[in-house]
Amino acid sequence: MTPITQPTDAILGSPVPRAKSRATIDTLRIGCLAMVEKDGHSRRAEILSIKETKSGRHFYCNFDNFNKRLDEWVPAARIDFTRDVEWPSSEKTKEGKKAVVSSKAPTKAPAKKTVAKKAQKRIAATGEASVASEGNSHPWTDFVDSQKSQKGSRRISDGDGDEKTVMALDLDVSPVSEEEMDVDDAHADVAASKTELQDSFSRDEEINRLRTGGSMTQNQAEISRIRNISKVRFGKFELHPWYFSPYPEEFAQEDLMFVCEFCLSYFGDPKSFSRHRTKCTLLHPPGNEIYRDDYVSFFEIDGKRQRTWCRNLCLLSKMFLDHKTLYYDVDPFLFYVMTSRDENGCHLVGYFSKEKESADGYNVACILTLPQFQRKGYGRLLIQFSYELSKIEGKLGSPEKPLSDLGLLSYRRYWTENLLEKLVRANELEERYSMDSLASELAMTLSDVETMLRVLEILAYHKGEHKFIVPNALLERHSNLVEKEKTKPKRLIDPSKIRWKPPVFSVSQRTWGW
Repeated sequence: MTPITQPTDAILGSPVPRAKSRATIDTLRIGCLAMVEKDGHSRRAEILSIKETKSGRHFYCNFDNFNKRLDEWVPAARIDFTRDVEWPSSEKTKEGKKAVVSSKAPTKAPAKKTVAKKAQKRIAATGEASVASEGNSHPWTDFVDSQKSQKGSRRISDGDGDEKTVMALDLDVSPVSEEEMDVDDAHADVAASKTELQDSFSRDEEINRLRTGGSMTQNQAEISRIRNISKVRFGKFELHPWYFSPYPEEFAQEDLMFVCEFCLSYFGDPKSFSRHRTKCTLLHPPGNEIYRDDYVSFFEIDGKRQRTWCRNLCLLSKMFLDHKTLYYDVDPFLFYVMTSRDENGCHLVGYFSKEKESADGYNVACILTLPQFQRKGYGRLLIQFSYELSKIEGKLGSPEKPLSDLGLLSYRRYWTENLLEKLVRANELEERYSMDSLASELAMTLSDVETMLRVLEILAYHKGEHKFIVPNALLERHSNLVEKEKTKPKRLIDPSKIRWKPPVFSVSQRTWGW
């Protein structure tokens, strides 16, 4: 059927007008906008990927006005083929846009040459082979290598969405200070690389080139939009992943993946999983139990000693953390795993990881509460336990930045409750508090304390000195929380039950343990 052009702008996908017509399961392709059933309602969604599973063809849909974690694989039965589908913009439109870009930015050519020269030097120095096409090096390889050689690219990538898509490819470079950034050169490299990528790739071709098994991805910004695992059976729970996780590619074809809740091994069919469960003897995380009360237990696992278990844990957590990049190199990390106990063993609830030697003083590298245990107070216990360990070490701790959206909410709530509790009690006892004393008592860094006080609008400057002025709204919020805790007390970590000493690493033991 010949598409009929409609002068309607699309919110999802490209902003140019799209052609509309009916589609079938065979003609529906990546980039189309269709009406898809979600929560009993027909909603507009963009098709980001298509895969064949054992139960038939599935389409990965990004729903309009929904958070990315609500994207999902849907069967063809949930797509309304009785309504018109908006087709991707034509190739002519794309070529016209390319011509406009090249005509508007003729001055970017020198930057492009610079990028190529830097990439050639890097390739010659490291001896790595580049992707060749008809005798010329591929612009994508040049771009990736040039980004790795650019300092400060990750900071610049936080500017806007377009730049972030390109700049976020450099996942191995540590953040540097603003003085080391060359903003003009970085922007020139971004524009030049975008032009080359548009000339060489279509969106479909790039997705087909992505690596989806055994490592992270060739293009992290693109593949992380597409969740590869449909559903996971974990213990007695069925989990629906939020994000991409680099499990082996064959698991993307399964409708249900099975994960052992004790050893975290993963299986694609129920028969092999059942056979594994009859042989698996592990009933708790493979580490030392350093805390136990009548509610939870904490285990400390060395990533060097338990590589397979920790890698499986990172693969599992990547399904619920959008920006997590570590899953293979677990040796420099310690993992503190929180479990709940019953007659069948210790069941994983959440965890946080921590560098054995953190140059920046971070007490948390990655933190996660599994979705089935969220909104039950477990996140607070994880955060509190990380600060209790910092108190035992005699250090001030802070989580590694940037935090995820849910992680930021959890930390801000924890910081707010603790700061208000200290300030209200100090006011009742007529004690004087400084930011330094707050930081030392809570084991928080001074920058975290100051930032949180400014966010809450507590810190004020009056008559030549800083003062704490708590707004009435916060006082009322604190009093309501105290009244609520009288009927439903919140669970806290008891520091007296922690059986742990700070590990001391020699030069030869920093990645081995003690």
